[in-house]
Amino acid sequence: MKIVPIAYPLNMDEVGFFEGKQVVAIGDFDGVHLGHQEVIGRALSTAEKLGLPSAIMTFHPHPRAVMGQGKYEAALTPLERKMEIFESMGVNHAYVVTFDASLMRLSPELFVSDMLEKLGVESVICGFDFTFGFQGKGTPDTLCELSHGKFSVEVVRPFHMNGEKVSSTRIREALQTGDLDSVAHLLGRPYSISGTVIDGEKRGRQLGFPTANLQLDEPYVSPSNGVYAIKATVRGATYLGVMNIGVKPTFTTGELKPSYEAHLFDFAQDIYGEKVTVELISFLRAERKFSSLDELVAQIKRDSEHAKQKLAENL
Repeated sequence: MKIVPIAYPLNMDEVGFFEGKQVVAIGDFDGVHLGHQEVIGRALSTAEKLGLPSAIMTFHPHPRAVMGQGKYEAALTPLERKMEIFESMGVNHAYVVTFDASLMRLSPELFVSDMLEKLGVESVICGFDFTFGFQGKGTPDTLCELSHGKFSVEVVRPFHMNGEKVSSTRIREALQTGDLDSVAHLLGRPYSISGTVIDGEKRGRQLGFPTANLQLDEPYVSPSNGVYAIKATVRGATYLGVMNIGVKPTFTTGELKPSYEAHLFDFAQDIYGEKVTVELISFLRAERKFSSLDELVAQIKRDSEHAKQKLAENL
């Protein structure tokens, strides 16, 4: 899949890529959840029917973050991960549109004429709640009106599961309550984070449970502080383990930013500086403070056994 960064005003000479007629799925797609997959899948099937390339147009950074909603600075699927998922779905190319003040002020009419038409879209696929243009005044109906027959517009209805609409907001809320079952069902896969292993305080090693301390590569939405059963992939191999996400209250560090510490079962490799991708499989318990190291060690042992049980159920 080719990734094509573009910005407004669109200069085709600077874009360095032009596919011609194409089918484009458009949206932010944070999470690339089942609802998003429905939109992208529709674009893929339409492109196949028409014999045209399939494309995605997405925006970076998140439009809501640019408009001052700070919580959207963290993503369910940061840009690199989002591109990986698009590629795995079979998308031919992805336009990553810089969302800045100039694009935010762009009228719906100019967005259509100066962005979509210039890119040569044959068909646009979007979700029912897609908005565009200044103050989000453009809607799927607007898109149909502004196309003037130059391209077709297909609107995908909301995707429901258990009677509720699948949405990125719902997934964020489930992460904050440790409801990983709902998260995995809504995403169609376990929630994952990636980071680089860095030096830590080596307390885990001293306690008999060495951990890989992850520095996240991108701003992920952080799950609820607590202990999780995990699957971790490093150097192309996958290992089972347990991860603590939180501020380590037993050691009263005063740190407010959560740390990510993974203990991998039956693992003794030196992986400092390596990239590790962690899938969160099951929430085991909330983070809490222990009165002694012995109490903490006993709980870690119980957590490890609980994690092995949950992971066995997940196989």
